[in-house]
Amino acid sequence: MLSFHSQKQAIASAFGKAASSYDASAAFQRRAGLQLIHDMPHFDLPQKVLDLGCGTGYFSHEWQKAGHKVTCLDLSPAMLAQAQQRCGDQADYLVGDAEHLPLADSSFDVAFSSLALQWCDDLSKPLAEMRRVVRPGGVIAFTTLVDGSLEELASAWRKIDEYQHINQFLSEKLIKIALAQAASPDCQLHFRKIVQYYSHAKDLMKDLKGIGATQLQQPRRSGLGGRAVLRKIEEAYDVHRHANGLLPATYHVCFGVIINE
Repeated sequence: MLSFHSQKQAIASAFGKAASSYDASAAFQRRAGLQLIHDMPHFDLPQKVLDLGCGTGYFSHEWQKAGHKVTCLDLSPAMLAQAQQRCGDQADYLVGDAEHLPLADSSFDVAFSSLALQWCDDLSKPLAEMRRVVRPGGVIAFTTLVDGSLEELASAWRKIDEYQHINQFLSEKLIKIALAQAASPDCQLHFRKIVQYYSHAKDLMKDLKGIGATQLQQPRRSGLGGRAVLRKIEEAYDVHRHANGLLPATYHVCFGVIINE
């Protein structure tokens, strides 16, 4: 069992190693984040924005293009370096932990976080921190993965061994409890499915590796590579193949927009 500090280091290291390959594998991440921006009020009004878990800065740049002043924050220095290449000198950059933001109270109009909070140990903590650093009347917007994501891949692995190969995520009920613990009463919450399609299971697994979403939450079986294992995965996953000839990878995503009090 990893300690809290070691787990944070493991997460930062995994995403840091993926920093240069992330954008090529992040089609789903872009779909989710753009949908979140679409859900938000007042995107067109210039504001001071915190992009929490900014990764390579894709959404930071979207905010910049709309005229906002952006602070890019990430646990991984390597990801921040990629964000700086994309966003340039007009943004601010900060290494930080979502559960303990190194920022002053009420210092932003908007806190935006897409598909980063699922890596936190306790979802209520980053939600409370986002509320703390956003001014009254400001907006907190987030997406996080929900239990049941990548069930097709999980079911394929279950036919091969008893090990846990897919990261586990909170249920809808536990997400709502975390919001209550963070004292977020005025919250618009939507749970949606987003499906990505692949020709082969190995293409999905390549994308997961490319974004750094390795299995971090529990010990896992070592030595998973090899053609024999990959062939078994392909065979087990193939039962999910659609009539269009493609394999679905289904993500369950929570979209939340909070008007801060």
